[in-house]
Amino acid sequence: MAASADKFARLSALKPARTAPSHPPALRAPDQEDSLARLLGAGVAKNHFGEHLAIRNWFSTPEFSEPSSIALELLSRSRNAELSLRTRLALQDPSKWLFLDTETTGLAGGTGTYPFLVGIAWWDGGGLQIEQFFMRDFAEEHSLLHELAARLADRPVLVTFNGKSFDWPLLENRFTMTRSIPTPHLSAHLDLLHPARALWKLRLGSVRLIELERQVLDAPRLGWHREDDVCSSLIPQYYFDYLRGGSSEPLVGVVRHNQMDLRGLAALFGKINSLIASQHTDRDGIDSLDLFGLSRFFERRGDSDRASVACLQALDLGLPDEFRPRARRELALLAKRRGDHAAAVALWVELTSNPHDGVLACEQLAIHYERRAKDPARAIEFARLGLAKVKRARVHPRDPFAASRAARLAEKFIVRINRLEGKGKNKTASAETDGSTILNYSPK
Repeated sequence: MAASADKFARLSALKPARTAPSHPPALRAPDQEDSLARLLGAGVAKNHFGEHLAIRNWFSTPEFSEPSSIALELLSRSRNAELSLRTRLALQDPSKWLFLDTETTGLAGGTGTYPFLVGIAWWDGGGLQIEQFFMRDFAEEHSLLHELAARLADRPVLVTFNGKSFDWPLLENRFTMTRSIPTPHLSAHLDLLHPARALWKLRLGSVRLIELERQVLDAPRLGWHREDDVCSSLIPQYYFDYLRGGSSEPLVGVVRHNQMDLRGLAALFGKINSLIASQHTDRDGIDSLDLFGLSRFFERRGDSDRASVACLQALDLGLPDEFRPRARRELALLAKRRGDHAAAVALWVELTSNPHDGVLACEQLAIHYERRAKDPARAIEFARLGLAKVKRARVHPRDPFAASRAARLAEKFIVRINRLEGKGKNKTASAETDGSTILNYSPK
């Protein structure tokens, strides 16, 4: 046994050692004439492509948030999509994560849009280390992208806010345009805009990062504020003014804006992570609309059990009246999917009197009593009730498709009623025939 253990120990020793992430290279102090670098508190980074400015800061808040396995599973997949083993391993190692946010020369994207400021951040020492790459002119783009590619090689899990739609496609395009710097391969990409929209849009309406900081993250408690923040729509103009020889003072605000976005992004992950991972007994103090949003997030990720629990909690906590029918409709659909047909029927019956969901409830009840309960009389009853509701409903004159939708619904109910009544007549006729045969039968 000892010899065998020694053999495995020697084999393990032959494995290549895990390489430690490379440390950011040292920065050169700016020259006296480089007023922008001194204004931004930046150093000069140099590689074989040239130079660019780099600004480095460490912040104690937001603190590191240990990612939960359930949050990672749900944040990184669509409904019922399985993750590869490589993706799972990368996600489970926060030292491989890189938060990213860009400031660009335009908000529409495209080949003519440049990311003149790229901010990245990672967990370090319990806080957040931020590094920002700034190009003083377009000639420094290759140097900036080369440095970014090196960071992504060490930390290939990207965390962004709307990065899948804007930041990363823009950077991929810029890497391709260089024709000399390969586009970095990502092990995973967590875009927090989509879960944030599911969780808080019902309550807040706007899920811009600055609104989430105010309403969800409690920015004053975390020790930052945005009272003097620059307007995002003005950032491209500030950069173009600087390139044309104008004042560089507004760029200080742009750099700080980018820092705040990165800190907000890291804090947002912590909030989403804790909310998803929380047990139903740990949700005291959560707004009912946020719980309903959490339920919808679980449902879209294919976790119907957690969705049902969160939805029931939202109803028990006291959802606003305009959302209660919608929550009951979601509960009914979830109950039907998991096979709890009795619960689904009870919820649909409650919804039959609702002006918005009554037609759907009648249709679902008609389907249930026809196909599952085998009670055609009840099925006809709810089909007729649904047809009457469709006929009484007022079609909005500004909706050109409302009339056609109402006509299709009415036709579906009529077809169902005719089919069920036809089955009833055939069954009666068959019974009468069988009875007459029995009565007229005489043994030989």
